[in-house]
Amino acid sequence: MQDVYINDIGTFLPNNPVQNDDIESLLGMIDNRPSKARKIVLRNNGIKTRYYAISPATGAITHSNKEMTIAAIQSMARDGRNLCDIECLACGTSSPDQFLPSHAVMVHGEAGIPSCEVASLSGICASGIQSLKYSYMSILSGQCTQAVSTGSEMASAAMRSEQFQAEIDSRIEALEKNPSLAFGKDFLRWMLSDGAGAAWLQHKPNASSTSLKIEWMDIQSFANEFDVCMYQGGVKQPSGELKGYRHFSPEECSQQSILNLEQDVKALNEHIIETSVRALSTSVAKHNLDLDAVDYFLPHLSSEYFRQRLYEGYLAQGHHIAMDKWFTNLSQVGNVGSASIYLMLGELFHSGQLKNGQKILLMVPESGRFTMSFTLLTVVA
Repeated sequence: MQDVYINDIGTFLPNNPVQNDDIESLLGMIDNRPSKARKIVLRNNGIKTRYYAISPATGAITHSNKEMTIAAIQSMARDGRNLCDIECLACGTSSPDQFLPSHAVMVHGEAGIPSCEVASLSGICASGIQSLKYSYMSILSGQCTQAVSTGSEMASAAMRSEQFQAEIDSRIEALEKNPSLAFGKDFLRWMLSDGAGAAWLQHKPNASSTSLKIEWMDIQSFANEFDVCMYQGGVKQPSGELKGYRHFSPEECSQQSILNLEQDVKALNEHIIETSVRALSTSVAKHNLDLDAVDYFLPHLSSEYFRQRLYEGYLAQGHHIAMDKWFTNLSQVGNVGSASIYLMLGELFHSGQLKNGQKILLMVPESGRFTMSFTLLTVVA
């Protein structure tokens, strides 16, 4: 088994940061009515600015998911690293530009990377950390010596008001009594943003700059216990079953905006902390992890609403991670799904603050059907 090091992290955020007061003018008001959920959601999630691949002037899409991913990858072609040396490319996203071909082959097709192994990881937030693990295992097993993983999202295109107009028109009578979009859909319009991140992995550390050695990566699904929570392309039934879009006519898909993302907020609130705590307990026991030795804890928080609850949940099980070790940039860049962990780690990696031997613990949750992951890194400087 080879050691594996993250030797660079590239990021890309489209256009200028968008302030809270400008979101609705950019995404548009649904049925020309201000959202009832906007102020409540923004107050709780703690996000101050975010990024959209949408032109404020015209409303047109300025960057595709593929283009943002390529930009993040190409930003790492420096300090002796050459795209021609990449042997494995793994890409994760929940918002590809198309159903097929896969996101990863579309990125590979235009990134300037020669023929290599390519893997697409589907899912939601966990798809980015899954792509990192795929690259990690490829080098760890000796299959290759250089690999790139990515996480990227282009959520804003599906959050524009026109995407929901057919549903509004089909429900006009009901909306006269309750003039608002279902909270599970409207909620996400104030939560998600766009961007991409990438990591360059090698079997040896940088010769004269900081690297991050991957000690271990744990990913644990709880789908055997819970129904879907975040979903797209289906309708959640009263039984908890997800009825996929193929069971609906094109008209029904449009009228119910089935192809738009939706969240069961009640299920999220009930299970996200519990599953994270259980997954941390598993990793602590499996690796004999000393949390006191962790210098930085990077949790992907979808909302600041969960920060204190997560801290208390860990503490209740004897897992103390002091708040001054928590490092996030949610308030500045927003919730960028599978890219968030790359954006956080990239900011810390390039901050100049890291010292040799420091330990970094990553936590990436996914509420799709509740998947949790923890990763331990050691700074090599």
